[in-house]
Amino acid sequence: MQVNELLKQIEFIKEIDKLKYIQRKTKLFNSDRHENDAEHSWHLAMMVLVLAEHSNEPIDVLKVLKMVLIHDIVEIDAGDTFLYDTTKNHVNTDEEFIAAQRIFGILSPKQAQEYIDIWLEFEEGKSNEAKFAKTMDRLQPILQNRSNQGGTWTEYNVSYETVFEKIKGMQKGSESIWQYTIAELNEAFERN
Repeated sequence: MQVNELLKQIEFIKEIDKLKYIQRKTKLFNSDRHENDAEHSWHLAMMVLVLAEHSNEPIDVLKVLKMVLIHDIVEIDAGDTFLYDTTKNHVNTDEEFIAAQRIFGILSPKQAQEYIDIWLEFEEGKSNEAKFAKTMDRLQPILQNRSNQGGTWTEYNVSYETVFEKIKGMQKGSESIWQYTIAELNEAFERN
């Protein structure tokens, strides 16, 4: 029984290696190279560890770490949707849920359900943990774009209003990080 469980977990670990091949539109800090989803997830996990004290509410840091590490795994099947895409909305889709069921379904039913539940909680964005995880998910590309003289905002002609609309939920997770982000955003669009 335990050997079967281990084999499923190893199969899952091999499957999620595909996350390294999912390219995002954002580029690494001060770089022309596009980030991949695995790099993004790792960076968010580090941000959670470093910035957790700035959450508006008490949070279970381990749960937030799980959220940021698994939230994009569905993109192995569903692909990455650019936050500022004008043709496809950046929200939980049926396609992503099917991907979550397939990929997490490689694991035992109990572990699969735990990961699906965490993924859904992140997507819904209602718990303190999900609010903070989403704040981290929005902050990271802001920092990247700032380091790249506007990055994808400039490349795809994204307006201040569009960026603001996409990130305004950050204040639900951290008021102090939100205030920092708005200052950065204002400065970025004043310069560009």
